[in-house]
Amino acid sequence: MLVLFETAAGYAIFKVLDESKLQQVDSLYKEFETPEKANKILKLKHFEKFQDTTEALAAATALVEGKIGKSLKKVLKKVVAKEAHEQLAISDAKLGGVIKEKMDLSCVHSPAVAELMRCIRSQMEALISGLPPREISAMSLGLAHSLSRYKLKFSPDKVDTMIVQAISLLDDLDKELNNYNMRCREWYGWHFPELGKVVTDNLAYCKTVRKVGDRTNVATTDMSEILPEEIEAEVKLAAEISMGTEVSEQDIGNIRHLCDQVIEISEYRAQLYDYLKNRMMAIAPNLTVMVGELVGARLISHAGSLLNLAKHPASTVQILGAEKALFRALKTRKDTPKYGLIYHASLVGQTTAKNKGKISRMLAAKTALAIRYDALGEDTNAEMGAENRAKLEARLRQLEDRGIRRISGTGKAMAKADKYQHKSLQRKRRRRKRRQRWNLRSQRKKRRRCQSVRR
Repeated sequence: MLVLFETAAGYAIFKVLDESKLQQVDSLYKEFETPEKANKILKLKHFEKFQDTTEALAAATALVEGKIGKSLKKVLKKVVAKEAHEQLAISDAKLGGVIKEKMDLSCVHSPAVAELMRCIRSQMEALISGLPPREISAMSLGLAHSLSRYKLKFSPDKVDTMIVQAISLLDDLDKELNNYNMRCREWYGWHFPELGKVVTDNLAYCKTVRKVGDRTNVATTDMSEILPEEIEAEVKLAAEISMGTEVSEQDIGNIRHLCDQVIEISEYRAQLYDYLKNRMMAIAPNLTVMVGELVGARLISHAGSLLNLAKHPASTVQILGAEKALFRALKTRKDTPKYGLIYHASLVGQTTAKNKGKISRMLAAKTALAIRYDALGEDTNAEMGAENRAKLEARLRQLEDRGIRRISGTGKAMAKADKYQHKSLQRKRRRRKRRQRWNLRSQRKKRRRCQSVRR
C-alpha cells in the first residue's frame, strides 16, 4: 500500500512495510512513539518539493476544492502509476474519488488511514529527510497566510461586505445631515427666522442661505435656480418685514461655510445611494425588487451577509430588526411584533393599518425565497422577484377591496353576518353572567346551612 501525505513543503509518497499494523487502529499510535519504530512501518518512496509559495498555494487551493493540481498529477504519474496494482491511501475521500476517476487508481479512505495520517504528522521530521523543523514551520506559516489571503479575496461572503459598509455609512450621513440642518436653521434663524417657515426643504434652505448671506441682499438676489417663483416672492416679502436680529459679516461667513458642508455631504449621499442601488441590483436583484434597495441592504447588514440572511426562515425575516420588542413581549406575555425592518418596504407602507400584519407576513415569505434565489442561484435576473411582487400587489388590492366593500352598502350579507355574530357574543356573555350569579347563590345557601347546623 502507498500513502499520499500532503505537507506545506510538498507531497510525500510512503510505502507501507507492514500492513497488518493498520488493522489495529486503537494501538497504532504506539508504533509511532519513536522515529525507529516509525521507520519500521513506513518508508519514504518519493518527495516532491514545491518550488515557491505560489506553487504551494495553487496546490493547497486545488486540494481544498477537491481537484488535482499540476504538482500532484506529476507525482502520481511519476511514482504511483508505475505501481498501479498498489492501493493509494488518501486523507480526503472527495480527492480520492477524483483521482480514481481521472488517473484510474484505486484509492482507500478509512478510519485506519486517518489514524495513520495523524501518526505520520507526529513523526514527520524523522520520516521525511532533508527538511529541518524550522524550515517546515516557516513554510506552514507562509502557506497559511497566503491561503487566508486567497480565501478572503475570493470568498463569496465578502462580495456583499461593500453593501454592509455602504448602508452603514448612509445611515451615519443621514444622522450628520440632520444635525447640520438643524444647526443651520437655528443659527440663521436668529437673523432671518421667517425663511425657515417659507423654505421647508433642507437642501434648498442651505443653498438659499449660501447665495443670499445677509437678508438685506434678498431683494437684489436672483434665486430662480434654487426656488420656484411663488416661494421666491414669499421670501422677498418676508425679508422686508423680518423680525430677526442683525449679525456681523464674520457670522454670515461661518454660516455659509456650514451650508457648504451640508451641500457637499448631500451630494456625496446622493452619489453613495446610486452606488448602493447598483450594487444591490448586481448582488441581490430579486430582494431589491421585493423590498427596495435600502430595506434590502439593511436586512443584509443586520444578518451579516447575504448567505447568513438566506439561512433565516421567513418568520425571522419578518421580525428582523425588532428583537428588543420581541423579547420584551415574550417576557411580559404580550403580543409579539408583526414586523421589523420590513415595515419600511413600500408594499407594507401603502397598506392600511388593519392589513399591515398580513402583508408583512406574505412579503416576508416571498422575500425569503428571493434571498435564497439570489444567494444560492446561478441566474442574476430579477424575474422571480417581479413575479412575486405582482402576486403580492394583487393580493393587497384584494384585501383593500374587501375592506371597502364591507364599509360600503354593497356587501349586505357580510354586514348581516357581523350583526348576528355580535348578537351571539352578547348572548354568551349574558349566559356566563347568569351562571356566575347562580354559583354565588348556591355558595351562600351552603354557608347558611353550615352555620345553622353548628348552632
